[in-house]
Amino acid sequence: MGKLYLVPTPIGNLEDMTIRAIRILKEVDLILAEDTRTSGKLLHHFEIGTPMKSHHMHNEHNMVDYLVGRLKNGENIALISDAGTPAISDPGFLLTRACVENDIEVDCLPGATAFVPALVNSGLPNDKFVFEGFLPVKKGRQTRLKFLAEESRTIIFYESPHKLLKTLANFVEYFGADRPISVSRELTKLYEETVRGSAEEVLKHFTEKPPKGEIVIVVGGKNK
Repeated sequence: MGKLYLVPTPIGNLEDMTIRAIRILKEVDLILAEDTRTSGKLLHHFEIGTPMKSHHMHNEHNMVDYLVGRLKNGENIALISDAGTPAISDPGFLLTRACVENDIEVDCLPGATAFVPALVNSGLPNDKFVFEGFLPVKKGRQTRLKFLAEESRTIIFYESPHKLLKTLANFVEYFGADRPISVSRELTKLYEETVRGSAEEVLKHFTEKPPKGEIVIVVGGKNK
């Protein structure tokens, strides 16, 4: 039996790549990458010459049996996403589940994940929290927001820059204008920024200064 390695990659700063991650990526027989062009630059930087194959949301269902077969034949495979830890709002769950069902060992390395620094530096309670990832774009969005409006734990969301204003406006509407919010963008990168305040204040900030880059939103829970 081979082994599946889930390998986190930097969310921006290449210095966040671990020594162990580099070693594993050099030692495995195959690297599954969400985007081989993006990952190719990372592998080139660290002089990793291991063969790559695309593994993304559009083909992961069709690849599971093929990859399980290679693992059963003794090959070691590493899975990486474009940035951060695989399976956190990225491909990885389906293959991991299939490995568990087939008694194939899975080893997840610790490493970069965007929501952890965003939560820790938000100043909001982090002893208990829920990770929501991306909200539904249309169907189910309103229902989800109404449900989360009653959540007492800190809530973490991912969002794209062109949808941030809509999402913040939704938070004002469903969670209230005074709900505390922290928005972190471009974490670990040159123009990293964290904006904290009420939902209304943060919405005003990004209305005046349109956001760029990857975004994590941390929302304080409802006071009960």
